[in-house]
Amino acid sequence: MKLVVGSPGTVGGLLLRTGQCLFSSAAIAVMVSASGFSNYTAFCYLIASMGLQALWSLGLGCLDCYALRMKRDLNNPVLVSLFVVGDWVTATLSLAAACSSVGVTVLFVNDLEFCRLYPQLPCYKYEISIIFAFITWLLIAMSSLVMFCLLASV
Repeated sequence: MKLVVGSPGTVGGLLLRTGQCLFSSAAIAVMVSASGFSNYTAFCYLIASMGLQALWSLGLGCLDCYALRMKRDLNNPVLVSLFVVGDWVTATLSLAAACSSVGVTVLFVNDLEFCRLYPQLPCYKYEISIIFAFITWLLIAMSSLVMFCLLASV
């Protein structure tokens, strides 16, 4: 298999996983700090999706740390296949959660003008959390593309 930037067991892969974990955790933290988020299913779905992403990224980040420390190669077809499937599942869930949350936020801000009528509604926190979720998804998309290229080079 070719060595691609961001492949498992490399510093680039570790940085991708660390970024995914940090941004998904930030999305969770900001959304949880917003009062009343649990009244909306899309925001709860965002929390669940980002939680799964944080756990997946943390696990693979630990595996990358182990591989770097022990100088192990993680580029075997079975492992890369597992990474591809996991990345695609979490990428799909994260994109769906971010898109549904942004839909609800656009409804609140622009269409119903809830944010103007009810200033106690923390719309800016919803927006910040969704931005973090989309950044997380971009990092997952890069990671899954790298994994797919590695799998295709078998």
